[in-house]
Amino acid sequence: MKIGLAADHGGYELKEFLKSFLIEKGHSVRDFGAFKLDKQDDYPDFVIPMAQAVVSQEVERGIAVCGSGVGASVAANKVSGVRAALINDHFSAHQGVEDDDLNLLCLGGRVTGNMAAQELVEAFLNAEFTGAERHMRRLGKVKAIEK
Repeated sequence: MKIGLAADHGGYELKEFLKSFLIEKGHSVRDFGAFKLDKQDDYPDFVIPMAQAVVSQEVERGIAVCGSGVGASVAANKVSGVRAALINDHFSAHQGVEDDDLNLLCLGGRVTGNMAAQELVEAFLNAEFTGAERHMRRLGKVKAIEK
């Protein structure tokens, strides 16, 4: 799977860890930055281009990391077609994809440890949208807002 990664200084270390992990697992990774630790950088500069790549299908799914994951989630969801969520538990990591067609996972580099992040990412990437009628109906209502 082709995965997009983006992080600011608050998520830089976790992004780098996840990049290695994803490559080890055989995924193709497109890194949208940050490419070095710079405490003055801003998450929208990296998250927005990655979110746009998710929508244009340049990458299949995205993972955005900032200090808490909140800012990355807010920024990503401003891009029409993105369904991003800050995830902190295994159930939501897969259920968000299965029921809500989540296409961008947000994590907090200052609050989520490497091993927990690895498990959340695996659950997110291994899940598939069910396409059940009730989920399609709900997703349709969400998509209508974007028009």
